[in-house]
Amino acid sequence: MSRRTARLAAALALVGVTTALAACSTGAGGSGDPVEDGPDVLRVLAGSEVKDLEPMLRQSGVKVRISYTGTLDGAEQVARGDADGSYDAIWFSSNRYLSLIDGAKGRLSTETKIMSSPVLLGLRTAKVKELGWEGKPVSWEQIANAARQGRFTFGMSNPASSNSGFSALVGVAAALSDAGEALSPEQVTAVTPRLKEFFSAQRLTSGSSGWLAEAYARDGGVDGLVNYESVLLGVKGLSLVYPSDGVVTADYPLTLLASATTDKRELYGRLTAWLRTPDTQRRIMTTTHRRPAVPEVRPGPEFGTAPLLELPFPNRRSTADGLITAYLDEARVPSRALFVLDTSGSMQGDRIENLRRALVTLTGADTSASGTFSRFRDRENVIMIPFSGSVGQPRSFTLPEGNPRPVLDEIRAYAQGLRTEGGTAIFEGLRTAYQQAAATANDGRYTSVVLMTDGENTDGISYDDFAAFYRALPEGQRRTRTFVVLFGDSDVEEMRQIATLTGGAVFDARGGSLAAAFKEIRGYQ
Repeated sequence: MSRRTARLAAALALVGVTTALAACSTGAGGSGDPVEDGPDVLRVLAGSEVKDLEPMLRQSGVKVRISYTGTLDGAEQVARGDADGSYDAIWFSSNRYLSLIDGAKGRLSTETKIMSSPVLLGLRTAKVKELGWEGKPVSWEQIANAARQGRFTFGMSNPASSNSGFSALVGVAAALSDAGEALSPEQVTAVTPRLKEFFSAQRLTSGSSGWLAEAYARDGGVDGLVNYESVLLGVKGLSLVYPSDGVVTADYPLTLLASATTDKRELYGRLTAWLRTPDTQRRIMTTTHRRPAVPEVRPGPEFGTAPLLELPFPNRRSTADGLITAYLDEARVPSRALFVLDTSGSMQGDRIENLRRALVTLTGADTSASGTFSRFRDRENVIMIPFSGSVGQPRSFTLPEGNPRPVLDEIRAYAQGLRTEGGTAIFEGLRTAYQQAAATANDGRYTSVVLMTDGENTDGISYDDFAAFYRALPEGQRRTRTFVVLFGDSDVEEMRQIATLTGGAVFDARGGSLAAAFKEIRGYQ
């Protein structure tokens, strides 16, 4: 195994199972054990992108306690002041979206750039040769034209969930609109038809850049990825395309909060100074494929010699949000989301109420930015499949473009009407979902399954029966992934087997919010 392959395998091991907690805390102390909070501990709210630096931080001489959250959730938390007192610093791949939120800048103090990584297109080497792009400058315009013509397919993370997806969306929109300055709402409207052409080639989505790479490495299914350069360099068989008209770059600023105490400011200073030493910068570069942030360290040959032009970023939140909305409601390939829902007797009481609340959240009840973007979208087909001792009647909802509210209200009423009884036929429900997906397999939608259960299978077919059924499906239908939500007394091992079999992921809501788990899964649909 090559060093590059080994690094990728290690990174993928971190993202194989996703935890749907609002913030998952971990530590970077000297021993490798979780760091308990204390006056000598720097508490950092971070994006999952920096998780690969944790082992290195243990050698910094500073105790660091990191809590991970989504980019939009974290930005809103900071802007509201909810991070004040709970954290001393933040570390996201970019502060650009955060800086657009009213009141956010006043919450921030010193900002220190630690490393950088542009968002690029990586394609199979054979595909780059087929397109005639090898060794030649290629613009986003050329890339978009090839995508429109169906000459390649790609995966990209969801712009509402992941900074790599958002950066890619901004970059493509800025380049195709020929924006010399920050994108305006009018330019977003004008460029949306071009974005629809570009994203017609997207066949894979995700809520994180790491899981996207994992899905690609596991079973391919697309010709390449739009992702951070650092991630693409770790994926075997990809050639990187550096758009000649520019990119959007993540600069990973470790940022002190204005509310931090004097003692915590001193810890921040020590940590950032250590991170920017030449030795540490070289280690970051060689172990994570990110570019150094200090001039004393020369970028390695793996980064090539192509100049990187930085494309303009929106300077108003309304424009950024409008661009994400245009992607979700108009530009991306419409999705089909099948929800296999446990309504057995064990769900009675608080559990069924939590399920109702989680589904209602996805109809727009959560008015935060992350909640707004995670609701069921225009053009989406949502199929509810309840099960207890047997499978209930599937109910299909298709949201129209432009005025989805009446259908969202229908979904809300459906969720509020869920009732409990009987046993638990998990695999009968899951098989029904794949049969429903197979019936409409050729309509061009991106299809995924969500399985939520609070217990073990008691009725109907077994896991082995379902696995045999799944493996007999045509290859294209086996690319419908199942995202499993652990809840109540779920059989953890069996649920992980389902996720592994179908190429999905596990979201753990046993100690947190079921609504938060459902919101996080939306980034993968």
